[in-house]
Amino acid sequence: MNLTNRIRPWISAFRPHTLFLAAAGVILGSGLALHVGQLDLTTAILTLNTALLLQLLSNLANDLGDYVQGADKTGGRIGPIRSVQSGKISPYQMKIGIGITTLITMFSGLVLLLRLFHTIGLIVVVVFLIVGALSLFSALFYTLGERPYGYKGWGDFFAFLFFGPIAVMGTYYLQTQIVDFRSVLPSIGMGMLSAMILNVNNMRDIDNDAYSNKRTIPVRLGLKRAKVYHSTLMLTMYACFLIYSFMYAITPWYRFAYIIVYLLLFAILMQILKKEGEELDPYLRKTALSAFLLSILFSVCVNA
Repeated sequence: MNLTNRIRPWISAFRPHTLFLAAAGVILGSGLALHVGQLDLTTAILTLNTALLLQLLSNLANDLGDYVQGADKTGGRIGPIRSVQSGKISPYQMKIGIGITTLITMFSGLVLLLRLFHTIGLIVVVVFLIVGALSLFSALFYTLGERPYGYKGWGDFFAFLFFGPIAVMGTYYLQTQIVDFRSVLPSIGMGMLSAMILNVNNMRDIDNDAYSNKRTIPVRLGLKRAKVYHSTLMLTMYACFLIYSFMYAITPWYRFAYIIVYLLLFAILMQILKKEGEELDPYLRKTALSAFLLSILFSVCVNA
C-alpha cells in the first residue's frame, strides 16, 4: 500500500469538514474580545489550534466508539463509512492514533496556558486545566467507554456546553481577562447552533440509532418532535445574537448585516422540516457552515 492510500483513511477519520464548528467558537470569542479592544492574535491562534485538535480527537474517538458499540455494524448508518468499520484502520491502530492526538492536544493546551500564566495567575490556570481535562474526556467518551454519554441522550448538552459557553467565553476570557456579561449571550447562541448540528445528524440516523440502542434526543422524542426541538433551538439562537446587538452594538444599522445568515438558516430549516433519513444528510454540512459563517459575520459586524 502506497503512502497516499495509507493516509487517506486517516484523513477520512479526521473528518475535516467538522472543523468549521470547532473554529466558530474561537472566532466568535475573538471577535467579542476585539469589540472591547482586547484582541490577542497569538492567544487566538493557540486557542484555535487546541480547539481544532480537540475536534480531531473527538472524531477519531467517535470512529472507534461507534464501531465498538456496534452502531456501525447494523448496515443502517447513513453517513460516510467510518475508517475502522470499513477495515481500512484497525481498532489497534485507531487507539494508537487517539493516544498520539491526545498527547498533542494536551501539549497545545499547556503551551497556551503557560504563555498566559504571568497574566492570569495560578488559580485561573488550574481552572482552565480542569476545563481542558473535561474537554478531553468529553471528546473521548461521547461513544467510547462502558457508558458513553452520546448513547444516553447527553450529546446535545455537551455539544452546547463545549462548543458554546466554554469555547466562546473561554476564548474571550483568555484574551481579555475580563469577567462580564458580554460573552454570555453569543456563547449561548453558538451553543444552540452546535446542538442544532448534532440534532440534524441524529435525525438523519434516527432509525439506525434506535436499532443500536443509541438514545439520542430524536430517538427519545420521535422525528416530528425533534424537528420542533430543532426549530426552538434556532429561534433561541436568533434571540441571543440580536439581544447582544441591541445591548452593545445597535448603531450603525449595518452592524445587523449578519442577519443574512438567519435567512440562510431559516431556508435550511424549511427543507429539514420536509426531509427525513438520508435526505437530511446535506443539511448537516450546510448547518455547520452556517455556524462558521455566522461567527465571522457577527464578529465583523459588531466591530464595524
